[in-house]
Amino acid sequence: MPHIHGKIDFTIEVFIVHNNRVLLRMHDKYKKWMSVGGHIEPNEDPVEAAHREVKEEVGLDIELVGNPEIKGPLDHSKELIPPVALNRHPTNVPGHEHVTLVYFARVNSRMNLNEQARAMPAVKATYHGDKSEECKWCTREDIERMELWPNIRKYALAALDRLKES
Repeated sequence: MPHIHGKIDFTIEVFIVHNNRVLLRMHDKYKKWMSVGGHIEPNEDPVEAAHREVKEEVGLDIELVGNPEIKGPLDHSKELIPPVALNRHPTNVPGHEHVTLVYFARVNSRMNLNEQARAMPAVKATYHGDKSEECKWCTREDIERMELWPNIRKYALAALDRLKES
């Protein structure tokens, strides 16, 4: 999606973990390995944007991993899963920045347990605007040796730590 506002847009990125690997996607503009993500559209909240972007870019259904739920009655509000991190950074457009909400997620898989233990979920863009379909399920060792932006490395390793499977 193009920029929504002239100076600043809100975006999401999602670090998806499955079988102790994190999914990275080659960004079509920056030619760098990054997480799945994109702009939060005017008609959606960040959680809806996370699910939509993941479905569009890699064709997966996910379960966002948040903080422990605070129990109690709700009034007129809808509780949203908070991001694990929040950052502000410049884009490739001079004078334009993004505020990014960072989420961690697991694959919401319908595979049986034996199949799930052996196979990594296939990824495929479902939205024609997502040109790059080059994706990798990366181990901790892959992340440590890849040429990544420091924040991508930090978030990917933190996602692997938090969603580690025994």
